[in-house]
Amino acid sequence: MVGRVPTVCCSSSSKATLDLKDWYSPFASGAFRWVVKGTYYEEGRDGEACVFKWFKTGSVFSDTYFSMDIKATDKAIEIVQKWNDEGFVDKPVLVNKAQVWALQDVCPGLGDGSRDRRPQAGERCLVQPFIENYQNFNSNSGWCDCSSPWARLMQALSHYSYHISKGELLLCDLQGGCFQNAAILTDPIIMSNDRRYGVTDLGSVGISNFFANHQCNEFCRGHWLKVKEPKRHFKAVPGTTVEFVQAPNETRLMGLVLVLVIGPLH
Repeated sequence: MVGRVPTVCCSSSSKATLDLKDWYSPFASGAFRWVVKGTYYEEGRDGEACVFKWFKTGSVFSDTYFSMDIKATDKAIEIVQKWNDEGFVDKPVLVNKAQVWALQDVCPGLGDGSRDRRPQAGERCLVQPFIENYQNFNSNSGWCDCSSPWARLMQALSHYSYHISKGELLLCDLQGGCFQNAAILTDPIIMSNDRRYGVTDLGSVGISNFFANHQCNEFCRGHWLKVKEPKRHFKAVPGTTVEFVQAPNETRLMGLVLVLVIGPLH
């Protein structure tokens, strides 16, 4: 008997480093998070790349943003596990689950403000393994990429999430990496009719907007539920749409090679 395919992809590492120059110059930025590359440095993953993610708005010492992020990821894992169990394809979809860590050893000095401020000890961030071959498959506003089999499979996965939740939820904003034997997703969004998954949950209008732009493909099933008479409430665009984002001022300081030591919360 074939065992159940695990859906969660995460790291057991408890230590990583980050050059402070990378804090000031993130290599990527989403609608409400900065993304910075770092390195694990303990046995098992020593030298492997990881990413740190900080929220642009709200207090980085608050539980609110982190709890919503983990809540959405946990629900995504539940949905994707059901997808894998169905056996629609012979290659599993995995979900990269971030851990909430805190800065421990922070070098002194260096400014204040938004991105030009010095990181503070105790400041929280999300940490997870770095994903190669990164690409976006769809967004929470209904934009989608259907140019490859993996991309079309992701549109079907979003459709399936609505069906399996009996019209209550939609898994979307699917992004990550595709490999020969599997795909790995990160930072998924859940939209719900009662908007219980935070600022990226666009509610029933977001779900309706998704289906107004969705076209079923070879991975969808004819009996799956759909929104009846879906409407376009807003433009479908790449990237993440949020209710409100306070855009920070960016300041880049180059040439700094100070090191942050980061570890998990206990």
